[in-house]
Amino acid sequence: MTHPPAPEPGTDADFAAFAAAAWPRLVRTARLLTGDFHEAEDLVQTTLAKVYGRWHKVPRDEIDLYVRRALVNNNLSRLRRRRVAHLLVPVLPEPARHRDAGHAEHVEERAVLFEALADLSVRQRTVMVLRYWDDLTEQEIADVLQCSLGTVKTHARRGLAALRAHPRIASAAPPLPGPPLRTPYGARP
Repeated sequence: MTHPPAPEPGTDADFAAFAAAAWPRLVRTARLLTGDFHEAEDLVQTTLAKVYGRWHKVPRDEIDLYVRRALVNNNLSRLRRRRVAHLLVPVLPEPARHRDAGHAEHVEERAVLFEALADLSVRQRTVMVLRYWDDLTEQEIADVLQCSLGTVKTHARRGLAALRAHPRIASAAPPLPGPPLRTPYGARP
């Protein structure tokens, strides 16, 4: 039995294969950045549409870096547009709440986590998501955010401190789900 030939790099078929394989990972990252599943899907779709326009120019060895950087930048643009809308509209409608399937405690823990992440600054939240959910190194995060390694470490340290001090996390007896929090230097809290 012969396998179909692999798509040529830089072609539409190559992009489609990349997008299909990266979609779940990108949506997970975007959901943690946005706090909403549907906004996350929209963010990923917008990002992939923009990347598709430049697909043939993206170096093959930097595709993940390029797409993550585009995702983060599109999220920042989305937040800027939302800020402008907030200034123009005196009262914003409440976002619809979406229930996750699963056990009630799990749902509550996720809600606490999303609430705590939402209270962080955009840069701190971005560093937390890329470091502890996407498991990028500090240098990889610095490359994605186009900032210094020290800036990433500062945002990570301040983000962890803010998460630990968050009232709903500090009062929670069981640990939050997901990967264990690590300090920027690898020690567990």
